[in-house]
Amino acid sequence: MKTIARLSTGRPWAVVIGWIAAVVALQVLVGAIGQDIRDTFSLKATDSQAAYDLLEERFPTVAGDSDTIAFKVTSGTVTVARGDIEAALEDIAAVPHVSSIASPFSPDAAGQVSPDGTIAFATVTYDDQAYNLPLESIEAVAEVVEEANTPQLVVGQAGQAASRLTNPEVGAGELIGLAIAAVILFVAFGALIATTVPLISAIVALGASLAVLGLFSNLTPASTSAPTLAVLLGLGIGIDYALFIVNRHRLGLKAGREVRESVRTSVTTSGRAVVFAGITVFIALAGMFVPRIAFLSSLATAAAITVLFSVAASVTLVPALLTLYGHRVLSRRERARLAADGIVAEAAPQPGRLANLVERRPFLTSLAALAALAVLAAPAVSLRLGNADQGNDPVGSTTRTAYDLVSEGFGAGANGTLVVVAEGGDVASLASTISADAGVTAVRGPIPNADGSAQMLIVVPSTSPQAVETEQLVERLRDDYIPRAGVEAHVGGTVASNLDFTRALADSLPVFLLVVVGLSVLVLTVAFRSVTLPLVGAAMNLLSAAAAFGVVVAVFQWGWGHQLIGIGEGGPVEPFAPLILFALLFGLSMDYQVFLVSRIAELYHATGDNALAVRRGLAEVSRVIIAAASIMVVVFGSFVTSDSRIMKLLGLGLAVAIFIDAFIVRVVLVPAIMRLLGRANWWMPAWLDRVLPHLDIDGHDTHRSSAPEEPERELTPA
Repeated sequence: MKTIARLSTGRPWAVVIGWIAAVVALQVLVGAIGQDIRDTFSLKATDSQAAYDLLEERFPTVAGDSDTIAFKVTSGTVTVARGDIEAALEDIAAVPHVSSIASPFSPDAAGQVSPDGTIAFATVTYDDQAYNLPLESIEAVAEVVEEANTPQLVVGQAGQAASRLTNPEVGAGELIGLAIAAVILFVAFGALIATTVPLISAIVALGASLAVLGLFSNLTPASTSAPTLAVLLGLGIGIDYALFIVNRHRLGLKAGREVRESVRTSVTTSGRAVVFAGITVFIALAGMFVPRIAFLSSLATAAAITVLFSVAASVTLVPALLTLYGHRVLSRRERARLAADGIVAEAAPQPGRLANLVERRPFLTSLAALAALAVLAAPAVSLRLGNADQGNDPVGSTTRTAYDLVSEGFGAGANGTLVVVAEGGDVASLASTISADAGVTAVRGPIPNADGSAQMLIVVPSTSPQAVETEQLVERLRDDYIPRAGVEAHVGGTVASNLDFTRALADSLPVFLLVVVGLSVLVLTVAFRSVTLPLVGAAMNLLSAAAAFGVVVAVFQWGWGHQLIGIGEGGPVEPFAPLILFALLFGLSMDYQVFLVSRIAELYHATGDNALAVRRGLAEVSRVIIAAASIMVVVFGSFVTSDSRIMKLLGLGLAVAIFIDAFIVRVVLVPAIMRLLGRANWWMPAWLDRVLPHLDIDGHDTHRSSAPEEPERELTPA
């Protein structure tokens, strides 16, 4: 870190220009080469994947994904709009990669006009799965659908391909969140120039991250959610990491240090802690590779790239900017006092009401905090993993319009038909058995392929794609009806694929938790030279995660306040969301844990008084933790305004998780527990202490040996 500090402060303009040139070059390069941003959901060794493979082999003309184009007339029946509907379908048929269209007016149409004649739908089948289709073809179909809308005819498009047009994007809400974060920084620093440093660092790092992610996607496709996750994470941690270094530098200037000396000290102390924080996030993200699912791995890769550049910018670009800004990172009043007195004397932080309460009533404080977490976490008990259907898309979107029209005219189950593909056997008898199921509205087929070697059934459930009853129908088909009929068959379709995807993730959860929690405990054990504190920290992280999941379940599964954030009445929680939330929460909360506990540990080892260390450590550190957490909460929370349900869920989940972790766990529960544990906080077997490596996380030892001691009031950033 010393070398990095010397280079950044010795040649600040070279560092700034180098970063700008690198970002521009990367953006130009990705613009020239292109990027492969699409979702891939290949699930090897699953029944739904076997169904897709068999369809591709025996039914090549219908093996691709399909979209539903729904039509509703405002008066009369759809026959009065037949000319307009058929003209639109002809235009869609001419779009590249559209292999076939099942018109509601064709002679062999099967129940594609509603009983009252006001609603009809056509099925557009593509020649490949949705994630492999060129976006231009999907957009061309969408343009036809949009042009077909008239005051007399309402048209919508739903399906896997259509969902690619509702990709999460950064909008006005996220920019407002960034503006609020700037206000928080200004309040914390009291100087406009200081406020710009974390913002510039985060934006520059994000520009590089997105470009590298685009280039990396040419090696393996990146999920459509990956760039937005990078923006969400980059703005949050990019500002947060830079904040700690800027805060340390400002304190150094107030203590009378020369600018370059203060910047270098900040990099070798807070900068070292930022690197450590980034490493802990990497460790947490490693768990997301456990399921070995391409979609999840691409999100983890996007997050890792973002963290890497955020850390790099924080320890190079931030010190360069601070060097160039000089004393202007202080307010005018602070500069005037510094010029007059040579030091900005400040009263040592006094324990506030919270710190006093924790010291006087640690047991009651712990109980109150645990009770609050238990109430928030209660809904998590009913967490149901699954994929929400397009009935949860924003009202007015083309996918939501089509979903609602099909549900109105044909029942919700028509939005999620199942495909049974069979090779040999009495498929007709199987169709008859399935038709008798109370959860089935209709069965179309058997439909033979060209040479008669395989047959296909289209099963229309009576319940929506996200309903538990529809998943239970898939299980009955696989576990009962198909084996009993003696037919070699596989069940495919969106519902079946989503069910297999959920199970694959659920099966990997134990290993995922072991990796994330185990490595986190190990890192904290090395950092704090304690066995007790890492275990307490891991337990607190689990409580924070449970409370965040509880809020997510209440809003996204139960539908509490769903109108406020523009989603449907409720559906299952996407199966990958808990993994992402848990991994990121574990990584990000390490920052605050290290920040708080390292200062308490420093005070304890200096005084031998655990109560004093907890009280003073909390008084000194809580303000910065709350400021940093507030920025993350605002940035993450702003993504609730996104059009994507996934980004709404991740934004709300992370905002709630960080709020709970900072405002309840780190500044209330952890200090209270440490007060109760006393000397047991610092217990570590002698043999383990000898085995584990020693890390100087915040550079305190180095700083002591190479620079004069700063006033006791100065914080130890992390």
